[in-house]
Amino acid sequence: MLTEILKVLKNDRRRIVFTEGEDPRILEASARLIKDDIMDVILCGNPDKINEAAKAGGFDISKAEVLDPFNYPEFDEMVTKMVELRKGKMTEDECRELLKKGNYFGTMLVKMGKADGLLGGATYSTADTVRPALQIVKTKPGAHLVSSSFILVRGNERIAMGDCAINIDYPDSKDKEGNVTLKGSDKLAEVAVETARTAKFFGIDPKVAVLSFSTKGSGKGGTVQLSHDATERAKELAPDLAIDGELQFDAAVSPVVAAQKCKGSPVAGQANTFIFPNIEAGNIGYKIAQRLGGFEAYGPILQGLNAPINDLSRGCNADEVYTMAIITIGLK
Repeated sequence: MLTEILKVLKNDRRRIVFTEGEDPRILEASARLIKDDIMDVILCGNPDKINEAAKAGGFDISKAEVLDPFNYPEFDEMVTKMVELRKGKMTEDECRELLKKGNYFGTMLVKMGKADGLLGGATYSTADTVRPALQIVKTKPGAHLVSSSFILVRGNERIAMGDCAINIDYPDSKDKEGNVTLKGSDKLAEVAVETARTAKFFGIDPKVAVLSFSTKGSGKGGTVQLSHDATERAKELAPDLAIDGELQFDAAVSPVVAAQKCKGSPVAGQANTFIFPNIEAGNIGYKIAQRLGGFEAYGPILQGLNAPINDLSRGCNADEVYTMAIITIGLK
């Protein structure tokens, strides 16, 4: 799956920043990335502690750049830039304190062009990785939210699932007067379109099923209307995208069931990109595919940001860090 990305990286040298430079898993993955000459590595943290941890693990990071927020020559410039970006929402002192933390410091390195992408979350929570990204890098034009997807691989088979890690659900956004400023279905439609784009990046010709416990109105209540309306909105956002919903999972993947429940659908019976109506369904779904279906899961891959920033599981291992670093920097 990574072959095409590696080809690109050979001809376009890029730099990744790790927010948790002292973590042994980060150091092991960094040493491999350096040894394989895939990308340049920046490690955030105290140089003495990082070198001590690397020595203890036998990891050669001599070619990595170690940047310490407490001893960074351009730190004042960084503070000034963050104050400008926050536009009165944070004082200079607040920005200065936050930038002493690896997650904020690393994100600002991306914003200032010192790194091409960021990978964090080995010890930080997902919220602590996403929050600085939203405040500093921000969402790309036209995007209203950050979402995530997983790419699941089993042999030559690849599928995409979203959102399984970021958005709990999709309520309507309202202003102070109670007027709807962004419908929940618009948000889910955006997740569908972004997940399809991610799928395409990984060589999947996306056939998108917006899932529910109902197929074409067979059930009522719950998230049925949300999935239906999101499908219609996604068709407006991406007219060329093969998408259908609301669909039950069996109708989405089984040609036999599809012929019974939604004959003539451009997606039903052959879907390979699955959009869940809330995080509970998504998280359960991808883990069932991973643990019972024998798929390898890569992600979560964050979508909607102005720069490639990704989140690790706190239970990750060095192999996962290595792979996610390649994916992250390849998405630039």
